[in-house]
Amino acid sequence: MEDGNDFPIEVATFQSVLQTDVPKGRDGKHKKIISQLLKDIAHLSQGSALKIPLAKLPDTKENIRAALSRAARQLELKIATSSNDEFLYVWKTGDGN
Repeated sequence: MEDGNDFPIEVATFQSVLQTDVPKGRDGKHKKIISQLLKDIAHLSQGSALKIPLAKLPDTKENIRAALSRAARQLELKIATSSNDEFLYVWKTGDGN
């Protein structure tokens, strides 16, 4: 049986929901730590860096660094990072930061 769209009419594979019930925005799994880091970065004085113990991060330093970079880019905040075996370092770079 066809409905005019050249697709056979079948039972849906996935559940449907109302659009009003669809979450808006992206609350990723790193939202809490990234929000905390951005808040701390905003208060950094020129020439200072955050020193974040890797043991306190909820995920790998690579995943946190990637999420932080995406969030900073959205805010047009220029940051740089570095790390060693124990800490992730983050600081502001560029004009006005």
